[in-house]
Amino acid sequence: MNELNYAKTYADALAQAFPYTLHFGALYATPNNGRFRFRGGKTIEIPIITTSGRVDADRDTVGDTSRNYENAWESKTLGNQRKWSTLIHPQDIDQTDYAATIANITSVFNREHKFPEMDAYTVSKLYADWTAAGKNALRVTLTAENILATFDDLMADMSEARVPANGRILYVTPAVMKLLKGASALGRSLDVKTAGGEINRTVTMLDGVAVVEVPASLMKTAYDFTSGWLASEDAEQIGMLLIHPEAVITPVSYEFACLDEPSASTGGKYVYYEESFEDVFLLNRRTDGVAFVLGA
Repeated sequence: MNELNYAKTYADALAQAFPYTLHFGALYATPNNGRFRFRGGKTIEIPIITTSGRVDADRDTVGDTSRNYENAWESKTLGNQRKWSTLIHPQDIDQTDYAATIANITSVFNREHKFPEMDAYTVSKLYADWTAAGKNALRVTLTAENILATFDDLMADMSEARVPANGRILYVTPAVMKLLKGASALGRSLDVKTAGGEINRTVTMLDGVAVVEVPASLMKTAYDFTSGWLASEDAEQIGMLLIHPEAVITPVSYEFACLDEPSASTGGKYVYYEESFEDVFLLNRRTDGVAFVLGA
């Protein structure tokens, strides 16, 4: 039995899973991920073009023509390098179907550890990049009386900054979702008869903005990733994150995923090992496409 490398099939499976199993899956489906080029496998090169504005013209002169644009590059280097491995004793699995068994093991690992860690890293890294760019989060005690006004303020600020209205996403904690359901200014029309007696109070859209509920444990400003993920002692609670996916880039590069057969060097056990580069970046010129509200 030869060494089996699962990098491609594993990466393909994860790429399909991200939009559905990550709370911030929509950010991993941002068009930016396929728009810019890799250099050296770890660095993303983002072209930055600036131009001058228009000037008056007339019908009597040609005028002076000169270059009225500048081209530069914004580089983002992946720095989040993570690994995971495990031993599997041959007696613990069906040796004729060990590939399926390792798939089951990695499925549990992904669901219970990797994906929550990626969610935690996503929100905390965005917060770090955003505040490093000079932005300040709104700190407010959200209530059913002020939550819609707070949302309206965030929306107005983004619109003033010319952030596209279409595609914005509002991530909220369960406590904030509960406030949205009970917001004093929120009107609903319920037709229990046509709904077959079922009442659905889930808030999935708010003024055309998709609303996504995220566990409060995955909405902190800072985490310790020494082993897995754990909220830092000084972490603050994020209540709301309003974001446009095109304000970020979330490259994931799976460098290696492999299962070795039992041998003397592995102590007679199967050895599974994976290592990846992945990161989350806020684009320098799109910081207005992100807004944080701290508080429950």
